[in-house]
Amino acid sequence: MSSGAVWVLFLLAFSLCPLPSAGVRSEIVLPSQLRRVSTTSCPAPDPNLYYQPVIGIVSHPGDGASGRLSNETGVSYIAASYVKFVEAAGARVVPLIYNEPPEKLLKKLELVNGVLFTGGWAKNGLYFETVTKIFKKILEKNDAGDHFPLYAVCLGFELITMIISEDNNILEEFTASNQASTIQFVESANIEESLFQRFPPELLRKMTTDCLVMQNHRYGISPGKLLDNRKLSSFFEILTTCSDEDDKVYVSTVRSRNYPVTGFQWHPEKNAFEWGSPRIPHTEDAVQITQHVANFLVSEARKSINRPFTQEVLDNLVYNYSPTYGGKAGKGYDEVYLFAQA
Repeated sequence: MSSGAVWVLFLLAFSLCPLPSAGVRSEIVLPSQLRRVSTTSCPAPDPNLYYQPVIGIVSHPGDGASGRLSNETGVSYIAASYVKFVEAAGARVVPLIYNEPPEKLLKKLELVNGVLFTGGWAKNGLYFETVTKIFKKILEKNDAGDHFPLYAVCLGFELITMIISEDNNILEEFTASNQASTIQFVESANIEESLFQRFPPELLRKMTTDCLVMQNHRYGISPGKLLDNRKLSSFFEILTTCSDEDDKVYVSTVRSRNYPVTGFQWHPEKNAFEWGSPRIPHTEDAVQITQHVANFLVSEARKSINRPFTQEVLDNLVYNYSPTYGGKAGKGYDEVYLFAQA
């Protein structure tokens, strides 16, 4: 190709790539050219809310693994899934060890902004007595003006049902062990200001058609029995029900009419943090349920007026303990925190 032809091609290519017009600013802006936004324009946090909330979780007798992890007398545990559940929503955890001296336990209760009762099996003895004392203290705190929430999961809900009704035989048997299920909203239920208030409408709909919540219980209470008990019906509003494997209907979610107390017969913590059973739902929708439920608990805890001393909180956080991996057995909890009796 001659030099003349090359020159012609160069001119042609140049003409197809026009230079920016005069006065047009380049779209590429260097960081030094950006207008800095003053930090004073950021809105201040709500001074009525507490942004370092702490949740107390009550330990349960045993090691959570039928003695495979510890056979020490007086050992108790908290499944790590409950701890992660709380942490995922922006709070920290103080373990409330059920068999430690009562004065120490009550002092720990002054370091937290809410409480979680876990699932399990113990319904009598010292554990029942401890849960009863803490539950009554929670109501006292609320009556005194401190917005102090409680989440009672599975066994926790069963226990406060027994405590409120003052009837240790009020529970009924159901066949709902290791079962994923749908959840049905009571027609008259008002979900405003409940844990379901921020759920996307589509997720609420899917909960009624897809098996997105995990059940693992042998006891519960039917809607009729709860409503027939004056003490229970005046304390609780039924939000949802579920059906067991024999199509028997039981109460699955309640909230207190006058206190920030929510009871679950199902396990909101398992969808995101437990893997021992293949029946636990792990879909994106199921995990969103875990996140929304955790967020509501912590949002309620932020309303607490309790402002504990920082060092006392640090000295009692669950971070002072190490979780034990128990998931190799392929069943039960993946991790547990173990607490030896003092």
